[in-house]
Amino acid sequence: MSRVVVLADTHIRRGSRRRLPAGAYSELERADLILHAGDLLVGEVLDDLRRFAPVHAVLGNNDLELVGVLPTSLVLEFGGVRFGMIHDSGPAPCRAGRLRRRFPDADVVVFGHSHAPWNQPGLDGQLLFNPGSPTERRAQPDHTVGVLQVSRGRVVAEVKPVSS
Repeated sequence: MSRVVVLADTHIRRGSRRRLPAGAYSELERADLILHAGDLLVGEVLDDLRRFAPVHAVLGNNDLELVGVLPTSLVLEFGGVRFGMIHDSGPAPCRAGRLRRRFPDADVVVFGHSHAPWNQPGLDGQLLFNPGSPTERRAQPDHTVGVLQVSRGRVVAEVKPVSS
């Protein structure tokens, strides 16, 4: 079984004292793969994450420094599971149909932007997954990361609260 740690909306600025909470680093230490669904802000976040496992990331609406470095969307396969990634999935109404059309062959679509965790089935067995944010919970009760257990083409998804 492989462990995929999913992050989004970390919003870590160069020179800022903000960093990922200790609980997020605890999850990263056990990662086989890391997915980041945008709004990293600076490339140093990618460097930090690469210390733990291979990283795939997409461009968020606040990633001005990373334009031309990160793609706006991405499709990849890992552990027999096909992942689609995008930062902004659009409004919740009609999200399932919109993401199915955007990533017709994806088993899991990872997204961010709202800072609101989302772990729900989409259309035709597709899983829609937003890990929330480990640094800016906004109206959410907890700072969160996502953990996907991948084995033989199957995924078990969980949004986990993380503390400092």
